[in-house]
Amino acid sequence: MPWALRAIAVKALSSTVKAYWDDPGRTVRVNNVRKSSDMATTVSSVQSLLLSTRNVDDFLGELAVLATGIVDPPASVGITVCRDGQPFTVAATDERAAQADETQYSADRGPCIQTLETGLVVEVTDQRVDDRWGEYSPRAAELGVRCSLSLPLMVSGSAAGALNLYGYEQSDAFSGALRASAEIFAEQASTALTLLLRQMAQAEETQQLEQALTSRTVIDQALGVVMGQQRCTADAAFALLRMHSQNTNRKLRDVAAELIERQTGQPPSAPHSFQRTAVDDQPPPGAGSTHHPAS
Repeated sequence: MPWALRAIAVKALSSTVKAYWDDPGRTVRVNNVRKSSDMATTVSSVQSLLLSTRNVDDFLGELAVLATGIVDPPASVGITVCRDGQPFTVAATDERAAQADETQYSADRGPCIQTLETGLVVEVTDQRVDDRWGEYSPRAAELGVRCSLSLPLMVSGSAAGALNLYGYEQSDAFSGALRASAEIFAEQASTALTLLLRQMAQAEETQQLEQALTSRTVIDQALGVVMGQQRCTADAAFALLRMHSQNTNRKLRDVAAELIERQTGQPPSAPHSFQRTAVDDQPPPGAGSTHHPAS
């Protein structure tokens, strides 16, 4: 996605974050967060991910690493998404997180599956005694999971993914202030993910439009060649090009491009107005560095 579009996304996210922190109704909740300054730094880091990553998978991978620091001690983190109707770990900070996720997929139940299905936060305070998901619970305990917290990554009102935090040192590690911090992080991560997906869709639509306009330009050039050769109208020239396209089972643009190259000795070039400058595809100075908050 062009960096200019990413800058727009970051600006929009910054406005969302400012509105959140300026909301008087959030006072009680922030008082439950371990350090509002830490969360401000973390939210800033989420914004930076929009500039330092090039696709959704990379964004989620960096997001998982960043999420380890929102609790103390650092959590083991996995991110679950659905592809072709099946849950899949798109990012994990370590092998244990990936195994804990996979255990739920094979059992077709578990906290992250429930979060994906309901869009709700699911907390396991003590994995050794929690029996909500049948065979998953003892298998997770065997992996050393003592507690977990699954948070939805919401896009357009539904859970596009689940951010899964696993604790191995003690039970009930994600309650109170740490859970509040994790929920704020997930909300801002959801906003960033939504903006990233929107801007990527916009960039794809722009590219498709440019391709369509480029094809139209090539076809128009070819029509001029045919009109000059056959001394016919534009409609008649188009009919001839279309007939040749159908008879050879080739795209109309390819037929037009071949005709132009045969006539001029060179392939047609895209209009200059559609050529992106190098700066469009490069991050601004310092945009590639993501600051991770201290845990």
